[in-house]
Amino acid sequence: MVGEMYNEEEGFIEINGVQIYYKKVGKGKDVILTLHGGPGASHDYLLPLKKLANNKYTIIFYDQCGCGRSGEPKDLSKCTNIQYYVEEVEEVRKKLAKDKVILLGHSWGGLLALAYAVKYQNNLKALIVSSGLSSVPLTVKEMRRLINQLPKEIRDEIYDCEKKNDFSSEKCKKAVEEFYKRHLLRLDVYPEEVQKSLDYLSKRKIYMIMNGPTEFEITGTIKDIDITNDIKNINIPTLIIVGEFDEVTPEVAKVINENIKGSKLVIIPNSSHMNFYENPEYYFNEVKKFINNL
Repeated sequence: MVGEMYNEEEGFIEINGVQIYYKKVGKGKDVILTLHGGPGASHDYLLPLKKLANNKYTIIFYDQCGCGRSGEPKDLSKCTNIQYYVEEVEEVRKKLAKDKVILLGHSWGGLLALAYAVKYQNNLKALIVSSGLSSVPLTVKEMRRLINQLPKEIRDEIYDCEKKNDFSSEKCKKAVEEFYKRHLLRLDVYPEEVQKSLDYLSKRKIYMIMNGPTEFEITGTIKDIDITNDIKNINIPTLIIVGEFDEVTPEVAKVINENIKGSKLVIIPNSSHMNFYENPEYYFNEVKKFINNL
């Protein structure tokens, strides 16, 4: 539908000497700027959000520094902290949107969106935190709880892989896949866009540096981030979305909801981390309701 109605514009902008890939869909004056997860994935898996493009809204996707189709600095450590990416979001907004935007961040992108809003909420019309987090330690604690609920043989295999600090064996990969089947994406076959993002994530270095070997083994540069106290100052319209079986659990979402006054929390039933694939009608109804009431 969107492809028939609106031309897509894509290209590169330069930020801090790095070529950043972007894609624009729609022709509306109001902009929804999206932030992908990882850290280290690409925007591709967020492309279902094109459904939000119409005469009122333009949707902007981009690949963050060191991710997807975007470049990276010679010294990669320059863009492996959240402060760098907050400033990158602001540069993308200034170069591609110019005015205030609705910021929608998913997963790591949700944490990034919250961190951006803490500093730059005056540049936002609204905030959508989609399966995002304000505390990495709390998120890891919740993921450990989910692991402990797995069948014993899978749980034991994951613990064994962690002890060895090696997830490269087929047994380890299968055990991790079982966790992902329950809490990352509850589909038998991954959509092409999701697979593309995961391929980029495995090829680029950022995920291992910032996150770690798996979604639940977070040992990288983001492992201690907790901005829960800082988000209490956010006072713009905020929608918090989480899947019923999300790896970034409803408990994590509730903490965000409790700390942003007037925010709305929506738990998407029968879905996990990529709920806009698993229960799209419910997801998009909630997002449209929220943005139409701004």
